[in-house]
Amino acid sequence: MLVGTWNLENLMLPHSGDGAPGSEAEYEAKVEALASVITALDPALLGVQEVRQEETLDDLVKAIGGEWHTALSRHADRRGIRVGFLSRTPLRIRRDTHAFADKLRPVQGDDGLEPDAHDKVTSRGFLAVETDTGDGVLQVAVAHLKSKLLSYPGTGGRSRFQPHDEAERARFGAYALYRRAAEATTLRALADLLLEGAGTERDVILLGDMNDVVHAATTQILLGPPGSELDKKRAFNEPDLGDPFRLWDIAPCIPEKRRFSRVSFGRAELIDHVLVSHRLARRIVEAGTGLPQQQDDALVLPSVDEDPTQRVGTPGSDHAPVWVRV
Repeated sequence: MLVGTWNLENLMLPHSGDGAPGSEAEYEAKVEALASVITALDPALLGVQEVRQEETLDDLVKAIGGEWHTALSRHADRRGIRVGFLSRTPLRIRRDTHAFADKLRPVQGDDGLEPDAHDKVTSRGFLAVETDTGDGVLQVAVAHLKSKLLSYPGTGGRSRFQPHDEAERARFGAYALYRRAAEATTLRALADLLLEGAGTERDVILLGDMNDVVHAATTQILLGPPGSELDKKRAFNEPDLGDPFRLWDIAPCIPEKRRFSRVSFGRAELIDHVLVSHRLARRIVEAGTGLPQQQDDALVLPSVDEDPTQRVGTPGSDHAPVWVRV
């Protein structure tokens, strides 16, 4: 069984807002490019990010062909993009929420003195589903945490991507980090709900675009108890009291030269992650980025910078799929 995550980069109907294709031809080319990758990937279940309309997910399924089941979060961000799933087996929704975890206060999102409604919820909804795989019940949650991309208030309701000065850049960098940390904490709380302290017996996966690298503090929040990682074989093979609560990032199982999912300012980074419970971690066969049949080849991705509008209308995605086979 192969399970993965992929940021589809602005899967939107033409002329439907910021990031949308400018023509029907551009939209069709994007859908076909995405479908060709998913067909080759052949996942049992794929978590996706940056989907605006339900129709676009339906168009993607038609382009892939075969029988698929889909789920899409009700909670979109300010641009209208959401997380969701494609699955070969029927899905049951466990949780679709954008409320911060208990005891977390609203975050500061900009220079305003009082938090607005956006500061009281996650950037995008977190969607958790379960499905029967033939080997028991699989529970999976998909997320898209706050981007490291910084934007600043502009005129006419449009954002700027360049600060007025370096003090503004620093402040908004802090605001983004506050939000991503709060969202990671909320996602970990959702993982606790799915695990219920029984990760040695349950198949649970947390996946999505976490917008930071493996050892970033926000990514580490998702793991739970420290001390056991897949590249620390001795610790991993020694059972301890943390195993029922832990999640393991599959990153060490990905071939080193392919251990990235996006290129930012020329730097290759693994910011899309798949984390698995103990029962699944012991059954990992392989993991990778891009397509399984190309793991010996170089992974080529476009390099992005602070201006996301440069890729509007471009087929495919600026992210690579990240996947694990168990």
